[in-house]
Amino acid sequence: MTVDLSQISAAALGRLYLAGATDPVAATEFFLDRIEACPDKAVFLATTGDRARREAEASLKRYRAGRPLGPLDGVPVAWKDLVDLEGTVTTAGAEVRRQAPPAGADAPIARHLAAAGMVSLGKVNLSEFAYSGLGLNPHYGTPLNPFDGATPRVPGGSSSGSAVAVARGLAPCAIGTDTGGSVRIPAAFNGLVGLKTSEGRIDKTGVYPLSQTLDTVGPLARTVEDCILLDAALRGAVATDIRRAGLSGLRLVVPDNIVFDQAEDGVVANFERALSVLSAAGVTVERRRVAILDEMMAVGAAHGSLTAAEAYVFHRELIEGPEAGRVDPRVTSRILNGRKMSAADILAIQAMRARLSPALAAELDGALLAFPTVPHAAPEVAQLEADVDLYHQINLRTLRNTMIGNILTMCGLALPTGLDQRGLPTSLLLSAPAGADARLLAIGLALEAAGIDQRG
Repeated sequence: MTVDLSQISAAALGRLYLAGATDPVAATEFFLDRIEACPDKAVFLATTGDRARREAEASLKRYRAGRPLGPLDGVPVAWKDLVDLEGTVTTAGAEVRRQAPPAGADAPIARHLAAAGMVSLGKVNLSEFAYSGLGLNPHYGTPLNPFDGATPRVPGGSSSGSAVAVARGLAPCAIGTDTGGSVRIPAAFNGLVGLKTSEGRIDKTGVYPLSQTLDTVGPLARTVEDCILLDAALRGAVATDIRRAGLSGLRLVVPDNIVFDQAEDGVVANFERALSVLSAAGVTVERRRVAILDEMMAVGAAHGSLTAAEAYVFHRELIEGPEAGRVDPRVTSRILNGRKMSAADILAIQAMRARLSPALAAELDGALLAFPTVPHAAPEVAQLEADVDLYHQINLRTLRNTMIGNILTMCGLALPTGLDQRGLPTSLLLSAPAGADARLLAIGLALEAAGIDQRG
């Protein structure tokens, strides 16, 4: 049997190991070779070949002894370069951190995946300081979206390298972070599954911050099954009890306000086709105005962004110091928005989150929110590089739908819905109240099995 490892899921690769069809050493060398040969040198910022080979050899010994550590033992993984890996520099995609001291220890999440037997291939690119939904990086280059070989398109951000590494077959799975959509957006633009976990579900120690409040860690992968296994491993769990849910009786609430504004025809068409598939499988689709979203947006417009406030506090010395010119001005301007905010603004935002998050959960009453992950497919790089005002406009539109989950403390799962007329991926976002990650993933398995991705 010949299997293309570049297109295989993490869980499927683990099953190949058990069947003896390949082994962790051969698979690791396969992916290291693909990374080396990849013409897009902006995807990986650093490879950890020595570490990967040691971990693969140790995994192979366990398989030969009949004692693998679990379903991800020996499976390679790529890390967004916000996560500390011992002996490597955590650049956060910033030029000013290129010469930072190497991390003295793995972040807890890296230790957890190592304990699950996974093989760390290295660190991948991102938007500088993780502060953009588009994924452009002037310092290390922009990983290009692999779905358009003729016109350079954005990868999505901020976990740009994480998504492109999986979509290009350089790694079976990758780890990202999500503060306003930074896992779900690149997953959407690259035809992948992306999980935004509930705040506090996964340890952020040793992960370079953007917003101490909103930052979450989550996986990007080819399947919901992979995200379930990675979610468990990132938390240090040895197993998961999540199983596919039934679709009969499931209720989805589709807002008719905000989330479809300026949506592209191809995105809407694929979303509606996916809903038709689910309706035929017994899902009830409720379309109505969700007024809480309007109130959330109004508070943001009046008071600003908690991300901007916390990013400004964290980066103030740099942004107001002599090295400020070494930071992407598009990122600087977003950070400086936090300088304008008062204590009253921050308290108003915090009060809004505390009030509206449980109110939305009560209104849903067991239903999940469903709408397009992003209202458009991946835009062209050239137009965004040429026009800074357009860059900010498109960036905000790109983040608009996903940031709802971050502000209202929801967990979210981005699921591919197929390709538009240009061959670009589109995506459906399923969101549940805080702490309902297991239920969300169980339902995600069912949606995936129902065939909402028209690519099959």
